[in-house]
Amino acid sequence: MNGIQHHILHAEDNPDDALLIQIAFRKVGVQFTSTTVEDGARAISYLKGEGEYADRRLHPLPTVTLLDIKIPRFSGLEVLEYIRGQARFSSLPVIMLTSSKNLEDVRRAYELGVNAYLVKAVEYEELQDTIRSLATFWLKKNVLPF
Repeated sequence: MNGIQHHILHAEDNPDDALLIQIAFRKVGVQFTSTTVEDGARAISYLKGEGEYADRRLHPLPTVTLLDIKIPRFSGLEVLEYIRGQARFSSLPVIMLTSSKNLEDVRRAYELGVNAYLVKAVEYEELQDTIRSLATFWLKKNVLPF
């Protein structure tokens, strides 16, 4: 690990998926904290440090953000657009972790500046493998500029 205390912001409206992803991350053995929000508006509020997320000791800025595309209030693509529109988040890794295989969604995500686009696996073993690869690269091997 590169000495950073990782914090993951995860925007996911399906509580079962959120839990399975949390479990898969824990099995990888990376030390991290995380916050899961159920819609895009909360993800943006978290990043802005507004309302219930104002205390950065309790709600630190993420080192990696995971976005589902199909979330309420603001889609994952709209959250990504917000993130890339903010200079202070220009180097924040953003990964789409979604069930959408729609090529238009993939294309749009990359146009907006996503770092990676991963399709959630249906089988838990495959999901765990995806999370292991994600965590190994983004949380263990990747050198972050902050």
